[in-house]
Amino acid sequence: MSLNGTQSPWLSSREDAETIWFLATRMTVLASARTTAGTLGVIDCVVPPGFSPPLHVHSREDEPMYVVEGQVRFRAGEEEFLAGPGSFVFLPKGVPHSFVVEGDQPARILELAIPGGLEQFHVEAGQPAQGPGLPPPGPPDVERLEEATRRYGIQQIGPPMESIQQ
Repeated sequence: MSLNGTQSPWLSSREDAETIWFLATRMTVLASARTTAGTLGVIDCVVPPGFSPPLHVHSREDEPMYVVEGQVRFRAGEEEFLAGPGSFVFLPKGVPHSFVVEGDQPARILELAIPGGLEQFHVEAGQPAQGPGLPPPGPPDVERLEEATRRYGIQQIGPPMESIQQ
């Protein structure tokens, strides 16, 4: 990646990138701290309707998100945003946040991590995708998830959000 101390250009595609199942989602790591000299991570996420991670806070990275498909309601601190295709939401480090996919269709979100590194949390807490699509339903590996959240400076501080369009 490095040429005379500088970052070299490169290309990543969804077809060739590492894909994991993390909780109920499918995540494809398009860029990582390793491939960007620590600058950022980029994950292409497919998220099922009604899915929400627990309310949590990052101590290390900002987490901008771009909604490609679907309707996603974000909570950051006391603010809530309903985001559709083409919407960009900035979730700063140190601010508790979560989201929930509204409606009956999956959402597709580009998740960024600045600086990079958060993508490795998902890789370590998830598992390699065993096929196309979303993972089969099942309970999370809570012990592995809790261990990874501690290692990556993430604190879970509340329950997942609930959909208002149920």
